[in-house]
Amino acid sequence: MFLFSLIGVCVVIYFLIQFLVFYFLDCDLELYILSKVGKPVETLRGKVVWITGASSGIGRDLAIILAKHGVRLCLSSRKLSELMKVKQECLQASRGYLHSNDIFVMSMDMLEIDNHQKYFDQVIDHFKTLDILVNNAGRSQRAEWNTIQLKVDRELFELDVFAVVNLSRMALNYFLGSGVQGHIAVTSSITGLVGFPNSATYTAAKHALHGYFETLQNEAFPIDATIFCPGPTATNFLQECFTNAPGEKFNKPVNADDRRLTSERCAELYAIALANKTPLSWAGTRPMNFIFYIGCYYPNLRRLLINTLGIANIDRLRNGRPLGSN
Repeated sequence: MFLFSLIGVCVVIYFLIQFLVFYFLDCDLELYILSKVGKPVETLRGKVVWITGASSGIGRDLAIILAKHGVRLCLSSRKLSELMKVKQECLQASRGYLHSNDIFVMSMDMLEIDNHQKYFDQVIDHFKTLDILVNNAGRSQRAEWNTIQLKVDRELFELDVFAVVNLSRMALNYFLGSGVQGHIAVTSSITGLVGFPNSATYTAAKHALHGYFETLQNEAFPIDATIFCPGPTATNFLQECFTNAPGEKFNKPVNADDRRLTSERCAELYAIALANKTPLSWAGTRPMNFIFYIGCYYPNLRRLLINTLGIANIDRLRNGRPLGSN
């Protein structure tokens, strides 16, 4: 009887420690440990990493962090002038490790799926190889579920899912054909782990990405795949968000006083995930990681947590606002 009581107490203490850890960390426990004792980002030095959506936000800061450690880069997005600025920032951050030819800038529209092979060939022509593809391009959404027009669903899935999957299949087939021990990463979201209100299509798209890339991880290919899920991050993503109607943008700035992870810190954690080839990692401010943890591993508790906090408060947390705020 005493033994069973002791085991019960140990189990309770174990879960209390986990809950407390996740409440205070800004990333999942595995990624936090790897940031202290895992492979450093320097182990990627000399690798060729292609980052889509590299002109701003997480993509930009990820490029700068990788450049700092001597990683050769292909930077792509639709905004060529912004990419050129990012290239200069990367060269300055590289401390002499990189030269101009080590950073290839490419104007690319992810929605031009028929041109993906042409874009891919340009990268290989420049570097003669590719080691890591980081699928970072995409847009978020803010809209109520019942008001979203079906054309928006299709447009968002084209960009956030089908374009990503198509480019990733090209990378996979290149890795298999060339014998490169390749790595494919995708920027997902906390909405790929937990369904948050007022972004139904975006949430569905991120869940779809998890389905595609978890399946890739479970098939017998000699490559690595990483799903990285940022929580509320201080970028300009709200301005480019889809809404409920085709052609519209949410076009609102992120409030300066929102509780969000800095883009630089998010990118640093992303780089660590790449260096350590983690299958799934996430990052976010307190208490979002606690919600991710519950959502991933205790779905029954997730429903209780959501009912306790209320949907309005869940939405406030997702938007970087404190509980009970307007």
